[in-house]
Amino acid sequence: MRAFAVLALVVSSLPAAAADLPRSTPEEQGVSPRAVLAFVEAADRGIDSLHSVMIVRHGRVVAEGWWAPYTPDARHMLFSLSKSFTSTAVGLAEAEGKLSADDPVLKFFPDEAPANPGNQLKAMRLTDLLRMSTGQQTEPPRKADEPWTKTFLAHPVPFKPGTHFLYNTSATYMASAAVQKATGETVLDFLKPRLFDPLGIKDPTWEKSPQGISTGGYGLSVRTEDIAKFGQLLLQKGKWDGKQLVPAAWVERATARQTSNGSNPNSDWDQGYGYQFWRCRHGAYRGDGAFGQFCVVLPDQDAVVAITAGTNDLLGVLNVVWDKLLPGFTPSALPADEEARGKLSQALKGLTIKVPQGNGTAPDVAGKTYKFPANERKLESVALETKDGDVTLVAKFDGAERRIACGRGTWKAGRAAWGRLSEQPAAASGAWTADDTYTARVCFTETPFVVTLRLTFTGGEVRYESQMNVGFGPTKEAPLVGKAE
Repeated sequence: MRAFAVLALVVSSLPAAAADLPRSTPEEQGVSPRAVLAFVEAADRGIDSLHSVMIVRHGRVVAEGWWAPYTPDARHMLFSLSKSFTSTAVGLAEAEGKLSADDPVLKFFPDEAPANPGNQLKAMRLTDLLRMSTGQQTEPPRKADEPWTKTFLAHPVPFKPGTHFLYNTSATYMASAAVQKATGETVLDFLKPRLFDPLGIKDPTWEKSPQGISTGGYGLSVRTEDIAKFGQLLLQKGKWDGKQLVPAAWVERATARQTSNGSNPNSDWDQGYGYQFWRCRHGAYRGDGAFGQFCVVLPDQDAVVAITAGTNDLLGVLNVVWDKLLPGFTPSALPADEEARGKLSQALKGLTIKVPQGNGTAPDVAGKTYKFPANERKLESVALETKDGDVTLVAKFDGAERRIACGRGTWKAGRAAWGRLSEQPAAASGAWTADDTYTARVCFTETPFVVTLRLTFTGGEVRYESQMNVGFGPTKEAPLVGKAE
């Protein structure tokens, strides 16, 4: 996994581009390059897989790397790490006098409330939304045919708000909707001049509900360095370039333990919950999202670790931070360790998502189209086009042609759509992993998702298999068999 250069460790203090975080060597900021190398190697070996990491100490980036084909300039879906940004929007709106975090939720939605709201619903406040203690026993659904706010307010509230922790993405949506009601802007638009622009976060995107409200609990996409900047802002108690962007008191409240959510001392999900922030072991706190999107803030070490990933092993990611990286932070600068720094630089240059490997001999399938019987995936046909040994996957889904050009032993970047995934930035690599089997991996490079496709040719038939690396439901689809025309 060391053949594709993406981005090297910065090995000297160089002038940073406008709005970028300054760079430094690890040793200058009291970070052992050997510990960083151990972290990178352990993550690369044991986690399937990280997409990027950026380590910041004393406000300076000391190491950064991207696993090809992921790149520094590409946005990445944050999933629930978005929640921490929504919390910040509530704090800013409160600072401007447009709402109070103690306001009743019903205050913002008088026209969508039930005819006779119960006392528990009446007692629910914005702070209850933020601390995931709405009093609901189950998370309200978010339906396509009904306003999400109305569905939420109609959902039973059997517990007194503030007394029962339930991780509740719909609650974050309600906080986003409340900000929009109070300010007249979506959370994305509200945050742009107040947070994103001052931090130099360019072109963030945020999904909306059918009602035009930022989804709040997920849907934000920004770059890895943007995550690191957000963490550094929190570490600096809301101050940036000498200006107080977010009230320090709000940062303190939002990142403090606001509710209990368990008692296991060895679990980073049992250390308490703030206002859309998780408390961690080692005195740290974090925003985090599905499949390994992390903004870890370590106040005791004056450090931030930003990570994007496509993994189900979230605890494994944090354990590597604690076990390998944390011991490498020291109180003062370290002597230069050029040998270790050189090894670290090479490791960071060579990071890559695994590509298919194989020396199989391609069967005579070029120019043949294989058609499938009617199926739920609406896959109608598949074919392989070859030119000078390069392979392009060609498929037809529901009448629309999809083409994916695959690199050989490397990633070929472009745009792709496949199955239910719409056209978007992607990179693909493929190989004949057996004499009858072509295997391709397709990374959708602004998401955690990597699709592995396997085509096995036998006589006049092809067996088509597809599997996603991560997902909220089943990731492996049943095989389909197509016949040559």
